[in-house]
Amino acid sequence: MGSRRPISVVAEWVRRQPPKVKAFLCVVAGMAALVFLRFVVHDHDNLFVAAEAVHAIGISVLIYKLTKEKTCAGLSLKSQELTALFLAVRLYCSFVMEYDIHTLLDSATLVTTLWVIYMIRFKLKSSYMEDKDNFATYYVVLPCVVLALAVHPTTSHNIVNRIFWAFCVYLEAASVLPQLRLMQNTKIVEPFTAHYVFALGIARFLSCAHWVLQVLDTRGRLLTALGYGLWPSMVLLSEIVQTFILADFCYYYVKRSHLTSLPKNHDAY
Repeated sequence: MGSRRPISVVAEWVRRQPPKVKAFLCVVAGMAALVFLRFVVHDHDNLFVAAEAVHAIGISVLIYKLTKEKTCAGLSLKSQELTALFLAVRLYCSFVMEYDIHTLLDSATLVTTLWVIYMIRFKLKSSYMEDKDNFATYYVVLPCVVLALAVHPTTSHNIVNRIFWAFCVYLEAASVLPQLRLMQNTKIVEPFTAHYVFALGIARFLSCAHWVLQVLDTRGRLLTALGYGLWPSMVLLSEIVQTFILADFCYYYVKRSHLTSLPKNHDAY
């Protein structure tokens, strides 16, 4: 019997730990990664660019799947629609509040997301797992609306635009939930879908790291620039929540280089 690889031994040990220990280890790993990035990446704005690049890679995987494989099996239409919604709102806010390079990036992402939705709804409808894509999106949209009305930027912009901006921040954090629910319902994770969700997880971590390190670099002045009250904290919390939502999936993705199914005891999101 050959010796097991160290990463397999560590993964097996982590798997056997109780949930509280796993949560602690996840926090420790995240903090260690942040420390590593802070000293290795000198310009922390590059982390945001890297996040956008990884997201683009994930979308490229989707495009390949839809055009070459001719199937949308394993993809959540609801997640794509939520993504299109928050991108459309964010794009509107970018035009009326601050037009920059991110506006162009969001425009490209929105166009590709709308194309994915079109392919799922019309061209590849026969392979869409509608019965498995059963996450009720109002459980995501309504809480985001309530949060946006209650906690939004305190800048000098129009109140409606500030509420819209808060809404897209909150919605982005939860937009992947239907995709994760679909994968759990099917118990089978199609490889290209797995690559896409993993790319989202890495992109979210890099984006979260960008915000956290920027706050540390400015000694908290960035939070003041975002506004006052609860809003700056909610921005960071939204980034962290989305990162943790995807962290568990990324763990199993790394553990199984040839991922084919979720573990039977995998908790529902």
